[in-house]
Amino acid sequence: MGNIEELKRRLNAGETTARALVGVSLNSAQELNDTLNAFLDLDRTGALTRADTLDERIRAKGDIGQLAGIPLAIKDNICVRGLQTSCGSRILGDYHPPYNATVIERLLGAGAIIIGKTNCDEFAMGSSNENSAFGPVRNPWDTSRVPGGSSGGSAAAVAAGIVPAALGSDTGGSVRQPASLCGVVGLKPTYGRNSRYGLVAFASSLDQVGIFARKAADVASVLSVVAGRDPCDATSADVPVPDYQAALTEEIRGLRIGFPRALFGKGLDAEVAAAVERAVDDYRELGAEIVEVELPHAQYAIAVYYIIATAEASSNLARFDGVRYGFRAEEAPELRQMYRKTREEGFGPEVKRRIMLGTYVLSAGYYDAYYRKAQQVRTLIKQDFQNAFALCDAIITPTSPTPAFSIGEKVDDPLAMYLNDIYTVTANLAGVPGLSVPCGLSSNRLPIGMQLLGPYWSEPVLLKLAHAYEQIRPFNEHPPVFAGKVANEARII
Repeated sequence: MGNIEELKRRLNAGETTARALVGVSLNSAQELNDTLNAFLDLDRTGALTRADTLDERIRAKGDIGQLAGIPLAIKDNICVRGLQTSCGSRILGDYHPPYNATVIERLLGAGAIIIGKTNCDEFAMGSSNENSAFGPVRNPWDTSRVPGGSSGGSAAAVAAGIVPAALGSDTGGSVRQPASLCGVVGLKPTYGRNSRYGLVAFASSLDQVGIFARKAADVASVLSVVAGRDPCDATSADVPVPDYQAALTEEIRGLRIGFPRALFGKGLDAEVAAAVERAVDDYRELGAEIVEVELPHAQYAIAVYYIIATAEASSNLARFDGVRYGFRAEEAPELRQMYRKTREEGFGPEVKRRIMLGTYVLSAGYYDAYYRKAQQVRTLIKQDFQNAFALCDAIITPTSPTPAFSIGEKVDDPLAMYLNDIYTVTANLAGVPGLSVPCGLSSNRLPIGMQLLGPYWSEPVLLKLAHAYEQIRPFNEHPPVFAGKVANEARII
């Protein structure tokens, strides 16, 4: 499926209809789901009904909105009224929320059409999408490999051409890492840029709704709709939303890009390092100034993240008790027994591991040694970014230390799995925006992504840098599992 601007042009010119676009997305999702397992719920009736309404409005020359007729997919931890919101967990099962998340209301208000909910690691806890109670998502570039996590279903849906864009959530890299492994663009905005109302909480000081698309321009189109202050979310910021599309110029001469050389060492795949370093050279040729910066406390980021994130998770997930909604264990005559059995049977092993870790670091006698200390180091990580951004406009790093790894390869080694987030968790700890951009393929034809990090509210600069890079290094490759057949048959590409 084409990019958003091209699809809008064809709609407005009468070359296609919203019903045709949505039909292609729905048919592609259904056809490829046995292979990818990217979708947990498809809304064929609702999506086609909205498409027909929109087509009538287009024919009547009415106001149709910025994303009119564009089919989108939504990660299954973001509430969409009437659609399943399971968070990839048995404990929520077929829960159908009675309200929309704020970002969903804004998308619908702009004319976007939601085709369904995408598979994800349970409660967004994972780096491979193997933790879903509904089975793993498979990478469209190689179905024996993971798509990344936790928003792997959304990343796979965009990479496979099922939808031009999708929403995910990013707590420690859950948009950027799967974007890298699937060869698409993925944005984690500044903390507070997008409302979290209706996003099922994992770690409230880290979570942020993010965006997947094949190009930076499409990310900009969606961000311009969903961003902004929301009175339903006290952590959303009252900061004006700029014109993100206007920032997409090819001229980046004079911008300074920070290069943290210390992060390009041990543990980084050689092909990933070479691809990102080539991108640094490309930026230099585009006229950007490359300056060396230091992030001295980044080495502690994984430890800090997995203390703070698990502590917040143990608190947030206490609400899932079998009483108010979702799964309830049977044959538990006493209340406490019902709580225990519900959580034992409803949560998967990774969620249980994180709840136990979080409860431990918050417990009496360990709070100061672990949680308080982690918050202090978090402050140092924020200061590292402040110091670095005094010297540059953005920082470039790898997104993931390796290309996509095999399904099952790291599932029995939690520490190895956690280290996949080594380049991404710092942005969540500091609250700064991060953008993953495809920058090549490995020798096994697996995508490699580079990460651009910027100061608070610098999304226009990051999107500008990504757009400029796309002009000289366009990533137009399609994965082996791609929705081109259905699109071609409908004459929609």
